[in-house]
Amino acid sequence: MIKKMLTIAGAMALNAITYGQPDELGAWYNYFGNQQLQKSNWNLHTEIQYRNFNKGGDLEQLLLRTGIGYNLTPGNNNILLGYGFIHGRPYVKQGLDEKYTVNEHRLFQQFTTKQSIARVNVQHRYRFEQRFLPDNFKLRFRYLLGVTIPVNKPAMEANAIYLSGYNELFIHTSGAIFDRNRSFAGVGYVIKKDLRFDVGFMRQMLAQNSRNQLMVSLYNNLPVSFN
Repeated sequence: MIKKMLTIAGAMALNAITYGQPDELGAWYNYFGNQQLQKSNWNLHTEIQYRNFNKGGDLEQLLLRTGIGYNLTPGNNNILLGYGFIHGRPYVKQGLDEKYTVNEHRLFQQFTTKQSIARVNVQHRYRFEQRFLPDNFKLRFRYLLGVTIPVNKPAMEANAIYLSGYNELFIHTSGAIFDRNRSFAGVGYVIKKDLRFDVGFMRQMLAQNSRNQLMVSLYNNLPVSFN
C-alpha cells in the first residue's frame, strides 16, 4: 500500500508541474499554529503565509490569520471563529511589471473533524468566510479534504516520514459560483509529537487560468501553558 501511495503522490506532483501555465513556478512559505490552551478543550490558531509569484521576493500575498477554537469532543470536532488580514500585491496586467496594492479583512467560521482508517489520517474542514474588500463585500464557502499517511512509522510520531495531500474547493454564494480549486501533494517529516513540516506542489485552478506553487509548511501543535 505504501508503494502505491508514493506512486500516487509522485504522479500528482508531476501533474502539477507539467500541466500548469508555462510562467515561473511560485512559492508559498507557511506557518500553521494550532495549540491547545492549558490542557483544556480551547485552542489558539495562528497562521502566516508568505506567497510569491516566484521562488521569493516577488510578493503575491501576505496572509495573517488568528482565531480561537473549541473541541466538541476530546481532540476532535473543532469549531473555530477567526479573523484574517490579507495584503495583496497583484500585477495590473499579465506581462507588465506594474503592480498595485489591495488589502482585505476577513472574518471566518469553520468546523474541522478528523478520523483515522488504519494508518490513513483524514481531515474534513468546512469554512465560511465574510470578505471585506476595498470596494466590495463577498461571502464564500470552502471545503477541504486532506490526508496524511506515515510511511516508516505506524502513526504520526517522532521521526515519521509521511505523505500529505489535500483538495480544497472554493464556492461563492452569488455571481459566478466557482471561485477556485487547490490540489496539493507532498512529503513531510515529524520532528516530534505535535511539530512537523512538509514540502510539495500545489496547483491552483481558477475559472480563467491556473498556477503551480511550491509549498513549504511548518505545523506547530505544541500545547500552550501559561504556568
